[in-house]
Amino acid sequence: MQNKMKAVWVALGLCTAFHAFAEGTLRYGLESQYPPFESRNAQGQLQGFDIDLGNAICQSAKVKCQWVESSFDALIPALEAKKFDAINSSMNITAEREKSIDFTQPIYRIPTMLVAKTGVIKDANISSLKGKNIGVLQGSIQETYAKQHWERQGVNVVSYQDQNQVYNDMVAGRLDGTVVMSAAGQAGFLDKPQGKGFAFVGKPLEDDVILGSGIGYGLRKGDTALKQELDSAITTVQKNGTVTKLAAKYFPGIDVSVKP
Repeated sequence: MQNKMKAVWVALGLCTAFHAFAEGTLRYGLESQYPPFESRNAQGQLQGFDIDLGNAICQSAKVKCQWVESSFDALIPALEAKKFDAINSSMNITAEREKSIDFTQPIYRIPTMLVAKTGVIKDANISSLKGKNIGVLQGSIQETYAKQHWERQGVNVVSYQDQNQVYNDMVAGRLDGTVVMSAAGQAGFLDKPQGKGFAFVGKPLEDDVILGSGIGYGLRKGDTALKQELDSAITTVQKNGTVTKLAAKYFPGIDVSVKP
């Protein structure tokens, strides 16, 4: 009986994936306010590392990309509600998220770091952070890290639905810093005029349980065939150098390779 039920679920997964690809379209869900991974240019067009990478993966899988926007913290519920087929929004693979959804294999990995006003916070430890106000993106692994490691020890962790709002409040003096993926902090803030006077503080944060094993595409539980199709396309763009080339374009100097 158990084997029969397993076969049924596999078959359902095959049907789901076949339906998505039979129409020639793969619907990606994303939060588009997180440069250089995903954002909109002056013409309102989507741009960024994840956009270019997603298009390359669609090309490898011989399907058309379609993009569906959502706030980051609503991406998993929207995926489960079948508003799109896969989350493509620089989402790290973690054990906590795997309780709700499946993931493709890891595609790339970006270190997480603290960004703060120069001279205000000297290091990414409790002695420097206690009593400070740290902004984080709601629903992110950075939020989980800051709340578990710092909030209980006197750090005020403030969650936002948009990382750009975090940066604005840092400039306005309402926040002392933010925890963010290093590439996003560099290109999305430090390289811009508003980032003057701010810098990375300390070394990359470490906690593989919370910060995950790398970034992949989130999938609904049981979408086995879709996972196989995407894993195959991901392997292609990793081996042909596409991931490395795009990383060099959007965040030069950052090693995005996935650890074994």
